[in-house]
Amino acid sequence: MTDINLPDVLAEMQAMFDAYEDALVNNKVDVLDALFWNSPHTVRYGTGENLLGYAEIQAFRAARSPAGLARSLSRTVITTYGRDFATAMTEFHRDGNPAIGRQSQTWVRMPDGWKVVAAHVSLLTPPAR
Repeated sequence: MTDINLPDVLAEMQAMFDAYEDALVNNKVDVLDALFWNSPHTVRYGTGENLLGYAEIQAFRAARSPAGLARSLSRTVITTYGRDFATAMTEFHRDGNPAIGRQSQTWVRMPDGWKVVAAHVSLLTPPAR
């Protein structure tokens, strides 16, 4: 496939990823809801929950505490495939927590714009030294 990371599509996806991150750390629930595909097929696996369908994801966001959301990102990899499909992977770190967070997202361009159709968040505890 020669359409990997077309510059204009990659720029779009970087902007979407940045908008998601801003909404996440600032608890902009309405923006987060808008960025997920409103479908029973949407999936989000988190550090302590498996959410199947948009309604479960939306309910989780509405009930989540806004405290402690700040984080720093590293090793972010965004890859676009053609004009309508992308993945975004990143590691995140929170002050005072030695665990390495991992986040993956699958994005698809829908008629109303880019949407997350699947996401996964997990924590990796670093080995004892």
